[in-house]
Amino acid sequence: MLQNSEPYKILVVDDDSGMRELLELLLLKHGYHVRCAESGSSAIEAIRNDSPDLVVTDIRMQPVNGLEVLKKCKTISPRTIVIMISAYASTELAVEAMNEGAYDYFPKPFNNDELLSVISIALHNRGNEQPVSDSREGPLYFGGMIGESAPMLKVYETVQRVANIGSNVVITGESGTGKELVARAIHRQSARRDQPLVIVNCGGVPENLVESELFGYRKGAFTGAAADRKGLVEAARGGTLFLDEIGELTPILQVKLLRLVQDKTIKMIGGTEEIPVDVRIISATNRDLEHMVMEKTFREDLYYRLNVLHIRVPPLRHRRGDIPLLARYFLAKFTKDFGKDIHKVSSYAMDILCNYEFPGNVRELEHIIERGVAMESSRIILPDSLTLSLHRRKQQERTTLPEICEIPAKNFELDKHIAEIESRLLQQALNQTGGIKLKAAKLLGISFRSFRYRLLKYELATEDELKEG
Repeated sequence: MLQNSEPYKILVVDDDSGMRELLELLLLKHGYHVRCAESGSSAIEAIRNDSPDLVVTDIRMQPVNGLEVLKKCKTISPRTIVIMISAYASTELAVEAMNEGAYDYFPKPFNNDELLSVISIALHNRGNEQPVSDSREGPLYFGGMIGESAPMLKVYETVQRVANIGSNVVITGESGTGKELVARAIHRQSARRDQPLVIVNCGGVPENLVESELFGYRKGAFTGAAADRKGLVEAARGGTLFLDEIGELTPILQVKLLRLVQDKTIKMIGGTEEIPVDVRIISATNRDLEHMVMEKTFREDLYYRLNVLHIRVPPLRHRRGDIPLLARYFLAKFTKDFGKDIHKVSSYAMDILCNYEFPGNVRELEHIIERGVAMESSRIILPDSLTLSLHRRKQQERTTLPEICEIPAKNFELDKHIAEIESRLLQQALNQTGGIKLKAAKLLGISFRSFRYRLLKYELATEDELKEG
């Protein structure tokens, strides 16, 4: 936590007692002074009496909702930062919150670490200090990204270099590599960090709604347009507009986006006037935009105006050294979330992960660990709790088992080599017998007592697990 001489004061506002308690415990654990309010009216009174440094408030409360808390807070205590949360995420609520001065907006359920990171940076910037990386210990944790491999260090360096240039950025990379985290890191280290970061998933909004979501509409523009409504571009005014899956935009919307990029103006649906908007555009895609330009499915003029600066996020298989770091991070996260006492990933399970191709990248690893923690009954994650496909696991077992009769040219240690072979044969026996240890021992031709001893020796099981049989 970035802080001054005294702990920062944070007010948590939510009519859900469970959410209040969760946030209170989370923030107390990280050294903040926390006060809670169960209603909008009591929150306003607390702000008037105490002037907290930051408020985290739910939006949908009765009779005084979070937007009213936000408005009153900006009047009573203008320097107080306000972060909005809601289980009922909607573009309209996000736009209104941004326009009223909210620092950020999180739909429930939110990522605890992402929320903590935003709070830390918001409070740091509140003190009028120079922006710094929101790293925890060197490059291990950077803007929500975890990794210390050479490819990731290059990404961190590029983010720091381009953050304050102000030009448009295109972030490319496979699905699940963390392109949105890169965009958030750029925004938070830029001169626009105190202004909104508005995220638009161009592939997640129905085609007939994308234009109205982006540019807004005038009353009567179409059936159901009962009042004027601002779009997400206007909500990002002064800040950053992040267009995820930019390659999914239709040719018509590419033309309208080109007007925004070239002229810094938009036209609402049903409107006639050009509305000036100052936004920095960060785009992301897992598609090959250059190929799309050649195929004439993406406008060349738009491509060059968006792709002034370029960051490529490496796939996880190109930074395998980060897999243990990420696995341990997700293990700690989910053991806490699920209330389980799992202290490590077994060495063989980790070896399987490190040799897996991860077509879904970091997102897939996160889901694998989450399922592993949910399914594991012992205090250690074993290979059987990893939900990789059976074909891939068998293939990896064949490729990772060392050749018994081949001696490397140098650095050969016989005892270590034999121990590695023994450990993997034990695990293969467990895999083939569905985890039934007595059958696995018979398969290997050793006594059950000897089998148990070896499981403990190579940390393939715990004492508690063995007691359970």
